[in-house]
Amino acid sequence: MQESPTMAALPRPRQRLVALMQTINFGRIEDLNVRGGDPVFDGSPRVVHEFKFGGENGPRPEREVGDLMLKNQVGDLFRQVDRLGTATIEVLEVKHGLPFRMFVADSVS
Repeated sequence: MQESPTMAALPRPRQRLVALMQTINFGRIEDLNVRGGDPVFDGSPRVVHEFKFGGENGPRPEREVGDLMLKNQVGDLFRQVDRLGTATIEVLEVKHGLPFRMFVADSVS
């Protein structure tokens, strides 16, 4: 069984994306460019926060942990990003600070 990677083991752009998801907690990231399998933050993706009345609206407490073990959903996200190579993630939905699902536009030839 493969051990879960840690935050420190990720390249800086991937660390930045995980930290952003933890900060969002609930919401989505739109128009996130990916180059060579890594998220690119020049051109600033758009962040849409979801606010639930009477619910959990702040950043994840794990955000303050130095080198946390990453959840399976993060590994799934980065495997998909690796497959994309260079593309734009139209929407990356975030729930509980974790990637929930993503939408990538594709051209039909």
